[in-house]
Amino acid sequence: MIHSLFLINHSGDIFLEKHWKSVISRSVCDYFFEAKEKAVDPENVPPVLQTPHHYLISIYRGKLFFLSVIQTEVPPLFVIEFLHRVADTFQDYFGECSEVIIKDNVVTVYELLEEMLDNGFPLATESNVLKEMIRPPTILRSVVNTLTGGSNVGDTLPTGQLSNIPWRRAGVKYTNNEAYFDVIEEIDAILDKSGTTVFAEIQGVIEACVRLTGMPDLTLSFMNPRLLDDVSFHPCVRFKRWESERVLSFIPPDGNFTLMTYHVSSQNLVAIPVYVKQNINFFETGPCGRLDITIGPKQTMGKTVEGLMVTVHMPKTVLSTNLTATQGNYTYDLATKVLVWDIGKLNPQKLPNLKGSLSMQAGAPKPEENPSLNIDLKIQQLAISGLKVSRLDMYGEKYKPFKGVKYVTKAGKFQVRT
Repeated sequence: MIHSLFLINHSGDIFLEKHWKSVISRSVCDYFFEAKEKAVDPENVPPVLQTPHHYLISIYRGKLFFLSVIQTEVPPLFVIEFLHRVADTFQDYFGECSEVIIKDNVVTVYELLEEMLDNGFPLATESNVLKEMIRPPTILRSVVNTLTGGSNVGDTLPTGQLSNIPWRRAGVKYTNNEAYFDVIEEIDAILDKSGTTVFAEIQGVIEACVRLTGMPDLTLSFMNPRLLDDVSFHPCVRFKRWESERVLSFIPPDGNFTLMTYHVSSQNLVAIPVYVKQNINFFETGPCGRLDITIGPKQTMGKTVEGLMVTVHMPKTVLSTNLTATQGNYTYDLATKVLVWDIGKLNPQKLPNLKGSLSMQAGAPKPEENPSLNIDLKIQQLAISGLKVSRLDMYGEKYKPFKGVKYVTKAGKFQVRT
């Protein structure tokens, strides 16, 4: 199964490695570094690479690469899912998953990796179980451990580890009982020059924060569950019930967890929240070009578009820009040739516009193709697919919990071709 794990930062330095069997030389990562150099963005590095003696499977999270080395053929998605679990666990334990934080908590990181994988095979990946075995670091605990020579590893096996519900610890008690769900959707879309949708799909996830006393049994139902395809559930969900009734029935883990992920691939169901009018021209004569971009709301269901940002990877011959923005501000990085227009909140009454001239390198040929625009945005209290939670019922316990659902739509890989 998984033989070794290397953690690599954004600049390509290996800052942590863990081997479960024999030690594999760092030189195996050279194949990965070659692929990283060929890819324009870190996200575009192929997740699976084949070398003469190994398979390299990687993910990119929080400006870090998690690179696993496999010696035998295994399902790649199995390894990718495990790597995401590792990153999620670090995020849960330390508040963020970054190089500095991992280096500061390197002992706890190695303890977690030792428990999560046994001889290369996944063992304990549930946050509840891990927190009973390895206590999350605190300043006081660190001081005590330094003085006494103790560790964060618990003395007893977690109560849930040997039960038929390993994701939930026994004897959970809370003063305030609450269950909150976040429906987060990301739009991946490609629009052509005229604004027509070439490709569009939605990647959705339901994140849960459940703090309930005892052993509650929850049922979450939707108004329109039929629009979901390619669903993936947390192990707590009873799949037979979903297949027959299209409701989520589960005994939840304690705390934060991902309840389900889903996919909406029917293009007619994907609403595009903004439209873009753009005109980028490079002239044959004279070292200059023109740029004119306007953005407006399209299918936002009356909600406000926030965090709007446009990124343009300019041709290398563009030396400088002289632009005017009616809203927000723009920056142009001369080294990377990246233009970033940070608009912020979209005002439907006064549409933001960016226009002006581009200075080109003298004598350089006209660029063969125009750059594409990458759009970033966020819409609160809206699931762009139209998914809505209708009700949440609880069985097995007598108290009434606080309940809440929040919807967020974000842009994933949202590209406008020019």
